[in-house]
Amino acid sequence: METIEIKTESIQLDQLLKWAGIAATGGEAKLMIQGGQVLLNGTVETRRSKKVYRSDVVTVGARTIKVI
Repeated sequence: METIEIKTESIQLDQLLKWAGIAATGGEAKLMIQGGQVLLNGTVETRRSKKVYRSDVVTVGARTIKVI
């Protein structure tokens, strides 16, 4: 499991995917999220502006990221 440290209280899901290098662009992140490929804490998340907080876990395919 990888970790990503955020300096703010939260980050939007699409921004996190870009920052972690999972998505190259915002458009790619949008398609992944709306396509049901992204799990947030084990549940499919289809809202790209969903806020992600510290201790949340995001999974896309074989990559799992814990936000710290």
